[in-house]
Amino acid sequence: MHQRPFKQIDVFSDRPGYGNPVAVVLDADGLSDSDMRRFAAWTNLSETTFLMPPTDAGRAAGADYRLRIFSPNGELPFAGHPTMGTCHAWLQAGHRPQQDGMVIQECALGLVRIALSGDTLAFAAPPLKRSAPSPALVPLIASALGLRPQQILGAQMLDNGPVWLGLLLDSADTVLGLHPDHARLKDLGQDVGVIHVGPAASNTAQPGVVVRAFAAPMGNPEDPVTGTLNASLAEWLIADGLAPRSYLVAQGECLGRAGRVHIRQDDDHQLWVGGRAVTCIEGTVLL
Repeated sequence: MHQRPFKQIDVFSDRPGYGNPVAVVLDADGLSDSDMRRFAAWTNLSETTFLMPPTDAGRAAGADYRLRIFSPNGELPFAGHPTMGTCHAWLQAGHRPQQDGMVIQECALGLVRIALSGDTLAFAAPPLKRSAPSPALVPLIASALGLRPQQILGAQMLDNGPVWLGLLLDSADTVLGLHPDHARLKDLGQDVGVIHVGPAASNTAQPGVVVRAFAAPMGNPEDPVTGTLNASLAEWLIADGLAPRSYLVAQGECLGRAGRVHIRQDDDHQLWVGGRAVTCIEGTVLL
C-alpha cells in the first residue's frame, strides 16, 4: 500500500455541497481492478475515479491522462461529472494540457475532449444513439413516477454510454413535484431522466430548463446533477427543435442542491456540456 494524493470535488457548482461529488485518486499506478472496485465501494459515492498515465495508443493520439471510473457496482466506460471533477483535480494539481485550452482524456469509451474557459470546464458529448421506447414501458414508468399521460410530451431511449429513458414533461412544477416509487423503478430496471424546457430557455443568464435523474437500478434513487443525462437529453431535444442550441439547466433542487449545467451546440453541431467545480476535500489515501 502507498499514500496517494486524493481529492473530493463537487461538480456543476462553485459552492461546496451544492453540486455532485466525485472522489479522485490522482496516482492510481499499480492499483488492480479489485483495488479500485473495493475503494469505490468504500467511498460510497456515485463515482470514484482513478488517474493514470495514458496508454501508448492514447499518448500517440494526444491524451493527457487516462481515467478509469468506478461506481460502487463496477466500472463505467464514461460518465460526465466524474470527467469534469477529475479534470478540475488534475489541473489544480499543477498539470497543463498539451493543447492550449483543451484537455484530452483517455477512458474506456475512447478519447474525450474537455474545453477550458476561465473557471468553466465543458466536455464534448459522446455520440448519442436514440430510439423509440417500448410501448409498454412508458406507462409503467409513468405510473412509478406518478405521472398522468397528458403530462408527458415526448419519450425517447437515449444511449451515450449509460442508457436512459428520457421524458419531456409539461411544466417545471411537474418535474419538481414528482415523488417516485423508487422500489418500482428499480424493479423495472430502467434509469429515467425527466426534463422541462421553459419558454425563456434561450436566455442562458438564468436556468430555463429543469432536469431530474432517477437511477434506482444503479443503486442511486436520485442523482444530484448528471452530465451524461443532460448531454443525451440535449442531443435529442435540440435535434428535434424542442430546445434552443444553448441553455442553462437547474438540477438537484429536490435534494437541496443547486447544480447548474451549461449546454451549448457549436457550429459543427458538437454538443458541449459544461459547468464549474470546486475542491471540498484534499489529502492522501492509503491504497
